[in-house]
Amino acid sequence: MRHWRRHRRVSQLDLALDTKVSARHISFLETGRSRPSRDMLLRLAEQLQVPLRDRNTLLVAAGFAPVYNRTPLDNPAMNAARAAIDLVLNGHQPFPALAVDRYWTLIAGNQAIAGLLIGVAAHLLEAPVNVLRVSLHPEGIAPRIINLDQWREHTFSRLERQIDSTADPELMTLFEELRQYSGSAETDSGSDQPHDGPYGDFAIPLKLRTDQGTLSFFSTTTVFGAVNDITLDELAIESFYPADEETASAFAISIV
Repeated sequence: MRHWRRHRRVSQLDLALDTKVSARHISFLETGRSRPSRDMLLRLAEQLQVPLRDRNTLLVAAGFAPVYNRTPLDNPAMNAARAAIDLVLNGHQPFPALAVDRYWTLIAGNQAIAGLLIGVAAHLLEAPVNVLRVSLHPEGIAPRIINLDQWREHTFSRLERQIDSTADPELMTLFEELRQYSGSAETDSGSDQPHDGPYGDFAIPLKLRTDQGTLSFFSTTTVFGAVNDITLDELAIESFYPADEETASAFAISIV
């Protein structure tokens, strides 16, 4: 509990005020002089925004059984959730969309993602496929990303925020790996690239060199809300939309 309080940069007094208990009690809980109730532990974890998987760890450390399941998506109990994921992915056609877990492992994708993977080395597409590794590896999509510096900076910022939220050492290891990848000499520097297109003022586009010319996408992230299963809590759907008229025309649609 002390680890998460300090990671969130919250004092014992602030946590006590937010959860309506005494700072003395918080101190006693952190030093082991008092044992929390199950409800108190969950209350503190909720206030500190502790990820569900780590709330289970806190519960076990305090002598309680875990309360959050981690159900595989192929379990019959997850049929409704998997159907919802497939509905979003397939409904996003003809544009790429994919579902990833906490570690950016590819869970599922629609048919359109095949266009993003042209030229990617076979070893990067062997399961489990890590989406960030595929995008930034020199043998992945990176050589085709025109604004690679921009996209790397955007990706690193997202990953750093995720690490700050979860304090996950595996994500830290992934981040250090990605930082070792160099850009392609043929890509343009992202520092002076305009965020062109109708969405350029608020979104960094993914600009890809393709046989159809330059395709430019902006992305959105969809997550499940108010779930009690770790698998769904950590799952995100990344959807790509055309960021300019040229890209929209390549998919035979028009945008405002």
